[in-house]
Amino acid sequence: MRRYFVISAALLLGACASVVPHGAVPMRPLHPAPVALEAPAARPTPAVPLPAQPVTALAKGPNARSTGVVAGPDIASLPLSEASAARALSAFRASCAVLQRRVDGSGLTQPQDWQAPCSAAMTAADTGAVQFFRAQFELAQVGQGAAFATGYFIPEIAASRTPSADYATPIYRRPADEIDVDLGAFSSSLTGKTIHGHVVHVPIATGTQDRFLPYPERSAIVSGAMSALPVIGYAQDPVALFFLQVQGSGILRFPDGTRAAIGYAGQNGHDYVGIGSVMKARNLFADGAYSYQNIVNYLRTHPQEATGIMNANKSYVFFRDLPGVGIPGAMGVALTDRASVAVDPQFIPLGAPVFLSMDREEANGIWIAQDTGGAIKGANRVDTYWGAGSAAQAISGGMAAHGTAYLLLPVGTFARINAATANGTTPAQR
Repeated sequence: MRRYFVISAALLLGACASVVPHGAVPMRPLHPAPVALEAPAARPTPAVPLPAQPVTALAKGPNARSTGVVAGPDIASLPLSEASAARALSAFRASCAVLQRRVDGSGLTQPQDWQAPCSAAMTAADTGAVQFFRAQFELAQVGQGAAFATGYFIPEIAASRTPSADYATPIYRRPADEIDVDLGAFSSSLTGKTIHGHVVHVPIATGTQDRFLPYPERSAIVSGAMSALPVIGYAQDPVALFFLQVQGSGILRFPDGTRAAIGYAGQNGHDYVGIGSVMKARNLFADGAYSYQNIVNYLRTHPQEATGIMNANKSYVFFRDLPGVGIPGAMGVALTDRASVAVDPQFIPLGAPVFLSMDREEANGIWIAQDTGGAIKGANRVDTYWGAGSAAQAISGGMAAHGTAYLLLPVGTFARINAATANGTTPAQR
């Protein structure tokens, strides 16, 4: 999905108009008609997390290997359910083709490590998913093991293929001149970091100079600064489109009943700012309940403030059409409801299974790392994927769980990492 942001509790973590071309409709006031409010977040089911493994003298490095990894408990001791394991097994199978080719930024695995579990996954029965994971993997804990989980879902918003008074907010495609720069190609210290922008001819004293610059900020774009861009459609509700950009992909629902999936295609190059932090600084919710649902409802019922609040996030996402019905994650593999999870690939290998034991029962079980997010950074920070629909929205919108995370690494990974101590790399520990 190449999500750059998270729309649940992680919203708290972030911190010149041009002429509208002929045939386009200028952006209208935010809410000229009543809009439906969001249902409240689902009430969590409390749970008691498993304790993390005791560790001493672990560093805080840029990836899992340099931070330090210790062996977890015996995988047979985990409280696994067949239903959760079966969903995870299906998602793991889908990841295998990419997993066996991918360079692991965490420093923990090599492509060949995944050959045995991937081969076994192709013949494992879903009814034996728990036994599959117990036989093929060993547990590892990154750093202190303390985990924080939020949630995300696939939004569906009302849109039209043509502009009108009711559908006036453009959903822009990626600019043809956008360039994505992998900073890791320039410095190993910047591995995993990407910037976005375009080349601009800037006047200087001796003529002009080409410079790589970001696109305009959100406030300028929504005011028409990039209105010459091609559009996919026009949204009915600017707030709904804002959160579709936060998610990075979603479904457009057209007046004739047809639907189309769209996904992340690019970004304007400006840093994401979580508007929950902006609203919290203004003390807009006295009870401190900054859930997705409450934030959306506030924006929809305070239209005079909403535009300014949303524009505090300078980032703006461009979209592309998605083929089929599956929503792909950062691996290019379709996400699996209640089994896929977004991670920081510097600490959790993309494609790897992760076991969560949290203080909220809904988040517990095996998940497969198949996505990333701009707010998902650091060891044991995850964002659980719940699919589409009202139930998924209710669970994910209020998801904020704390507990313990264990990586499931192919059997033998620890032995190989520890054998590498002779070359001066940081070893895993038992």
